[in-house]
Amino acid sequence: MQETVTEIKKRLEMASMEQLPALLKEYAPDERQSVQKLLRTYAKRCADHQAELERTWNMKTYERQYAGQGYIAGMDEVGRGPLAGPVVTCALILPEDCNILYINDSKQVSAKKREELYGQILKAAVSVGIGVVSPKRIDEINILQATYEAMRQSVSKLAVRPAVLLNDAVTVPGLPETIRQVPIIKGDAKSMSIAAASIVAKVTRDRMMTEYDKLYPGYGFAANKGYGSAAHIAAIESMGASPIHRQTFIQNFIKKDEN
Repeated sequence: MQETVTEIKKRLEMASMEQLPALLKEYAPDERQSVQKLLRTYAKRCADHQAELERTWNMKTYERQYAGQGYIAGMDEVGRGPLAGPVVTCALILPEDCNILYINDSKQVSAKKREELYGQILKAAVSVGIGVVSPKRIDEINILQATYEAMRQSVSKLAVRPAVLLNDAVTVPGLPETIRQVPIIKGDAKSMSIAAASIVAKVTRDRMMTEYDKLYPGYGFAANKGYGSAAHIAAIESMGASPIHRQTFIQNFIKKDEN
């Protein structure tokens, strides 16, 4: 007896990506339009999955290049531009056989997907180090130096010392000379380790800003994450600065009688 379309759909839904090609071949002779429509849908899923496998493979080019030299860490930062909140960095080491799909520059990943990947990355990682530098410290030493400070924190918190550190376009001063630093332009889109670090740093900071929103309501920190949206700037102008605002970043928005 010929399978119904519903039965075929259920088999396709239950199949793994590895099993789908064989099923698509099995049902290819079925000329029913509804079946052919199903097959086209799942064929696209297979093609998309294969494309993601290839993209992920390419994202590990630098990791393969330096394989054999010891632990390879990726590092990235988030929060250099906001008017409020800390700058946060992450250094992490992924296992050589890490094949988590859809890791990408955190700016290219939806908030929901970042949260999902965050858990997968932490579960898979050999070690993760987080660096956090406060708004007060940013005001004291400037954002560039504060970012470097946070990056040194990240590396120091790794459970094992990396032999190679893949950085997103920077060389960090003050790190041990035994760590080979490899600055990569747009590294968060070219290296899985850097991209994973960018996701962990982004989720970490976003969660912090959501908590700050409860402490300092009215600025919209949960939504704007401290960045200078029109509503955020208007709130600064009307309410003044909160304890987590970067004074050197908001001077133009503070009323003179509040200085």
